[in-house]
Amino acid sequence: MNWQPRLAREEDVPALAELIRVSSWALQASYYSAAQIEAALGPIFAVDRQLIRDGTYFVIEQNDTIVGCGGWSKRKSLYGGDSERSTEDPMLDPARDAARIRAFFVHPSCARRGIGTSILYACERAIVSAQFLTTDLVATLAGEPLYASHGYSVIERYEISMANGLNLPVVRMSKCLAVY
Repeated sequence: MNWQPRLAREEDVPALAELIRVSSWALQASYYSAAQIEAALGPIFAVDRQLIRDGTYFVIEQNDTIVGCGGWSKRKSLYGGDSERSTEDPMLDPARDAARIRAFFVHPSCARRGIGTSILYACERAIVSAQFLTTDLVATLAGEPLYASHGYSVIERYEISMANGLNLPVVRMSKCLAVY
C-alpha cells in the first residue's frame, strides 16, 4: 500500500499510548519476556510529547485509526517517553550531532506491510531537510531487521537498565544520510 504519514497531534496521544501498548505486547513478545515488556512500558516504550510539539512525529492511519507511528528528533534523547524527563531535552547541532530516529510502533494486524518503512522514509527526508548528515537510533531486537534492511549499521549492543533489576537488550545503529 501507499501509506501517507501525517504529523501527529496532541489529541493523538491517547491513541498513540494504546498503539504502543498493543504493539509492544504483540510484536516484542518473541524477543523479550513479559516482565521486560511490562517494565519497558512507560519509561522506554512510551509517547514522547516533545516529538509531537517539535513536529517530528508521524502517524499512519487506516480507516481513521492510527496503525503506525514513529519519528525523528533534533534533541539529545535516543529513546523513551517524556514522563520521566523533568527538563526540556537539549537540542542537537546538525553540524556535529546525529539526528535521532525514535519510537516506531505498528499495530500487530498491520505489521510487515510497509508502514514502518513509509514512516522511516518520511523521517529521513525531514532529517536531511534539517541539515543533519547522520542519524542514530536505539532499536529493539524486533526492530533491528527493519533498520538493517534500510542501511543502518550496528554500532553497539547493550542493555538498558529498568525497574526490578531487569534489563532490556537493544541495538544502537547509525546511518549516513549525506547522500540521501
